[in-house]
Amino acid sequence: MGDIIKYILDMGAAVFLPIVMILIALGVKMKFKKAVVCGLTLGIAFTGMNVVLGFMFQSISPAATAFVNSTGIKLTTIDVGWAPVAAIAWAWPYALIIFPIQIGINVVMLALGWTNCLNVDMWNVWGKILTATLVAAITGSIVLAFIAAAIQVVLELKNADIVQKSVADLSKIHNITCPHVMNLEGVVLAPISKLLDQIPGVNKINLDSDKLKEKIGIFGENSVMGFIVGVLIAGIGQCSLKVILQTGVEIATALVLFPLVANLFLESLGPIAEAAGDYMKKRYKGREFCIGIDWSVMGGRSELWVTSILLVPVELILAIVLAKFGINSVLPLAAIINVAATVPALIITGGNIFKMFIMGVITTPIYLIVSSEFAPVLTNLAEVQHTLTIPQGQLLTYYGIEGPEFRWILTHAANVINGEFWGIGLLICFMGLFFWYVKFMKKKDIQMELKEQKN
Repeated sequence: MGDIIKYILDMGAAVFLPIVMILIALGVKMKFKKAVVCGLTLGIAFTGMNVVLGFMFQSISPAATAFVNSTGIKLTTIDVGWAPVAAIAWAWPYALIIFPIQIGINVVMLALGWTNCLNVDMWNVWGKILTATLVAAITGSIVLAFIAAAIQVVLELKNADIVQKSVADLSKIHNITCPHVMNLEGVVLAPISKLLDQIPGVNKINLDSDKLKEKIGIFGENSVMGFIVGVLIAGIGQCSLKVILQTGVEIATALVLFPLVANLFLESLGPIAEAAGDYMKKRYKGREFCIGIDWSVMGGRSELWVTSILLVPVELILAIVLAKFGINSVLPLAAIINVAATVPALIITGGNIFKMFIMGVITTPIYLIVSSEFAPVLTNLAEVQHTLTIPQGQLLTYYGIEGPEFRWILTHAANVINGEFWGIGLLICFMGLFFWYVKFMKKKDIQMELKEQKN
């Protein structure tokens, strides 16, 4: 059974999630033809998003590497991205047990009315497995590993309810939400947003893609913005004029293609989410249900990609500066387009590029420090499991590790078994901040509704 499940999951989200969505569509009485077409379109959307994201990474990576090499700084930890780290998580002997834990918690919370989210994003269960794997490696306790994974499942579902209106507004797809662990970053970003709103002048700046087009005309177009940002990145990397211009055109291409691909999510998920919502409303009157899906449904927002690219030089500069202070060893590379930071910032700000960039600058050191701390554990796991071959004297990590504060706090709280009692204190503080964050998002939703009514 384990081999069968792993075989299916190894197909990737582009195959696995369409199968799940087709089954859900048929379950809520959608016509067979429409269900299949919607499912296949979803697979095409995921594939397209990954192709464009990979294309953009390949465009930026040489310039980023050239910049770091020009400084002479040697960073010993390699950022391998999410895929190799997911392989390390799946190699954990108890990985498949997380499936019934996630499904069971979701079913119970739905039945008791503690959540309205049906999380169908089973492929991203590896995020819970990773947390459990880290806890097991650090504490030596399998029980604590399962408890940590269960806590993450609960908070992801609760947060999915909290961000539902924002995700629906950003993606233009009703009855969906995003129960991804990266969105727990909102707990940290909400106070930053509140602080920025108290600063005179700063609180008046609201630059989403539409407002940029109004204020700066042609320079607000995705193609022109992409070209300018690409040229700046390659210029900072001290590349040749040929490479600078090529990078500019390639980044412009990516920014133009992202919204086109995102429309496929709307075409595929919109009808299924609407059918599922109507089906559930008939059986559970007075309740609103939504489908939990991957963050890619928001990939059409150009603010997401403009901010991610603008943060690239910031990430590289901070990596070098923090390395000199001995608190970073990571060279951001495979996850240098850090959507784990910009997706929750997009949700919190509603697409305000200025605030998203400030949030990214503030949180980038956290990603660097946490990924550096987890590097020895992940490297050891890879070596013990024979998952990856690591060059002598080097470590591996995942710079864009989703929800870095949450994962770091949770692993240290679990390590109370080895005397780290302060970790429990941090977890209590995080939960206190989570409750404040709930109020913050409710107020944001009310403001959004009032704005819609006014329009």
